[in-house]
Amino acid sequence: MSNSLIITVLGSGVSGLGVALKAKEVGLKCILYEARDSGGGLLDNFFVQEFRFDYSVHLSFAEEKKVREIFDKSKFIKHSSESTCFEQDKWLKHPVQNNLFPLDLKTKVELVESFIKRPKTLGDKSYKSWLIHQYGEKISFRYPLKYTLKYWNTDPEKLSTNWIGKRMRRAELKEILNGAISESTPNHYYAKEMRYPSKGGFKSFIRPLLEIANVRYNHKCTEIDIGKKQLFFKNKKIEHYEKLVSSLPLPELIKLIKKCPLPVREAAKRLCATSIDLVSIGFNKIITPKLWFYIYDEDIFASRAHSPSVKSNDSCPPNTSSLQFEIYSRGLKSRYTKKSLIKNCIYALKKMNLADEKDILFVDHRRINYGNVIFDLGMEDNRKIVRDWLHKNDIITCGRFGEWDYLWSNQSLMSGYNAI
Repeated sequence: MSNSLIITVLGSGVSGLGVALKAKEVGLKCILYEARDSGGGLLDNFFVQEFRFDYSVHLSFAEEKKVREIFDKSKFIKHSSESTCFEQDKWLKHPVQNNLFPLDLKTKVELVESFIKRPKTLGDKSYKSWLIHQYGEKISFRYPLKYTLKYWNTDPEKLSTNWIGKRMRRAELKEILNGAISESTPNHYYAKEMRYPSKGGFKSFIRPLLEIANVRYNHKCTEIDIGKKQLFFKNKKIEHYEKLVSSLPLPELIKLIKKCPLPVREAAKRLCATSIDLVSIGFNKIITPKLWFYIYDEDIFASRAHSPSVKSNDSCPPNTSSLQFEIYSRGLKSRYTKKSLIKNCIYALKKMNLADEKDILFVDHRRINYGNVIFDLGMEDNRKIVRDWLHKNDIITCGRFGEWDYLWSNQSLMSGYNAI
């Protein structure tokens, strides 16, 4: 590439910032266009009174040398990766199948017996079949299958297993038996250490990237002319591009391109992601030492919750604390009203014996349109149609929603860094 080439990036999330970093290292000019007035994408944060919240739970366990070079410029706190699970009136260590100790004897025997009798081969390529093959029917229906409907809001029979990687602990009889008869079990989480900035929220990890990036804020792209290589923005500005990199969600990117073939448009429409309702709550006292936890009960809307105040005491005033609940829906439309969400989260606090109305200082609700890519069976074929066509038209895509993959923040950064 010529040093006079300008790289144009849509989005200033972590992957877009990764593009800017690589461009700077190789001597290329790079301009990022951001729809909002603040950078960082999903790694940005917000304040409610004097309480800081990230946009959903963020903790770093990055191993890549390049990522650590950047993130480690910020002072950070090391957390153990121990998390918990709530079911009815009990707290179980994670992963739940290896920590059945709090359950009654009859239930534990039934669950272990079902695991021993699990099918030895996969019934089909679905996530449901994989779970039953791994854990047996009773464990699967009691825990991961139930959780799937809350977290993915999708029938497990219609999900693939391509996203799993090391996110799900494979079942072993020795581990299950040990966790059924003893509460002393090793931590089987896929990362042993979680890191979080001492000050400034998770965004502090990427602040060095924002400081070197040329970001033009309040530039929401409304149309892309791939023939003339022009970008049209809501603020009426029109910009020419030479080389375009996009971190926007593929379905949204395709909507912007007017001269796009119908098969590509249809493939993009078949790509689906979860959206997230965030309910963030501030308390007038410290209510829990738990860093984050998963919730299996069907009468509680939230799939999981985390404690910003446990991640760092810089997140809230002294002698106070905070929680953030995550409620997932399939697609852009929420399953619930704001009123019902807030009411249910307060109900959850009481059921989990964490807090009551008198402990609450405020409740904040906001939406994230794109949370996680949903791995519907056959999704990869539609993704390939879209990305191949974009690349043929000289548009590079990167990041969680540009690659349309289940990427963590460190992986998204490297996705952008390697894009050019």
